[in-house]
Amino acid sequence: MSLLSIDEPGGGKRAALWQGGHAVWRLGFRPFYLMAALFAALAVPLWIVQYLGWLRGWPRVGLGWHMHEMVFGMAVAVVVGFLFTAARAWTGVWTPRGGHLAALAALWLAARVALLVAPGAPAAVVDIAFLPLCAWPLYRVLAQSGNKRNVFLAVLLGLLAIANCLYHAAALGLLALAPTVPVQAAILLIVVIEAVIGGRVIPMFTRNGAPGANAVANPRRDVAAMVLLVAASLAWVAGAPAPLSATLALAAASASLVRLAGWQPQRTLGVPLLWIMHLSYGWIPIGFALLGGAALNLVSASAAFHALTVGSMAGLIIGMMTRTTLGHTGRALKAGRAETAMFWLIQLGAVARLLAGVGPAAWYDTALVAAALCWTLAFGLYALTYGPYLLRPRIDGKEG
Repeated sequence: MSLLSIDEPGGGKRAALWQGGHAVWRLGFRPFYLMAALFAALAVPLWIVQYLGWLRGWPRVGLGWHMHEMVFGMAVAVVVGFLFTAARAWTGVWTPRGGHLAALAALWLAARVALLVAPGAPAAVVDIAFLPLCAWPLYRVLAQSGNKRNVFLAVLLGLLAIANCLYHAAALGLLALAPTVPVQAAILLIVVIEAVIGGRVIPMFTRNGAPGANAVANPRRDVAAMVLLVAASLAWVAGAPAPLSATLALAAASASLVRLAGWQPQRTLGVPLLWIMHLSYGWIPIGFALLGGAALNLVSASAAFHALTVGSMAGLIIGMMTRTTLGHTGRALKAGRAETAMFWLIQLGAVARLLAGVGPAAWYDTALVAAALCWTLAFGLYALTYGPYLLRPRIDGKEG
């Protein structure tokens, strides 16, 4: 079913940004997409200058901060914005908007600031509060409307909340656990969300938007791919024996690749809004193949997880952020030069980050900076191009 067709009554009067009636508080994608893009464009350069030794006196901006904020900060904001918007489309019931949505956005922003400047424990409390306060209204909307098919998405937000709690407990020394473990678990959870939503919308979008395409969502193939993705993810997080973890990861990669082939990605080459989703989804089998190699100590786990985060997660994020913003602000679903540039920048950044992980050590810093530059330009371009769309009412006068 389409996530983009919401027919609403006419919008209300103009209001100031700090008021609940402002256009930015009308639907979840508006504030969270904009904040996520701005944060992504600022946080990665901040991390890079710290890594290169150009930022002194700010020890908070370390590897742990970078890992946490890219997942529980930027990516989670997009997931929440998308699910609030999608749930409204699925159910016809309002997800948080107005003052409620503004309060959630303010809490997310407060957590980003707190993790940079506040003491560890209070900052963790502020950050931990965000996901449960988003999962509950999403669950209520889905449960009250009888939309049982999608209730599991609220459960997945709850699991992300648990992973975030575990990260902070480990980072504060309250739990004998490497902080990378809950971050990796959260990445794999988001990949599962991508696979579920992607399996529903990518074939449909392809059939509707690519000339001559007959993309097929095969239920058996989809179930097999999802089961293997979940099994491989659980095996990795649980520290299963290397042969088992590698076998499951490679099987998941193969099943995901077969699934993608059935969606006919070759038919989308002339439609940027489509090929970005196919190409980004293609990083899931690449990431799990690398995860299998990492289990056998053939490549680094960092290379595998950056393939999943920069290639798949960021690629699908930028693809869906552009598509849903165009659709939900009353604009035509058509990519121009700005959108195409964003898409290519993210993919080039993913390749550069992969080269940093698997290439010669002498390439590392150069490839890392190149990847960061591509990432920053992509999300900065989104904020610059789409910020006015997100801050203004729909051009067709409808609500949302």
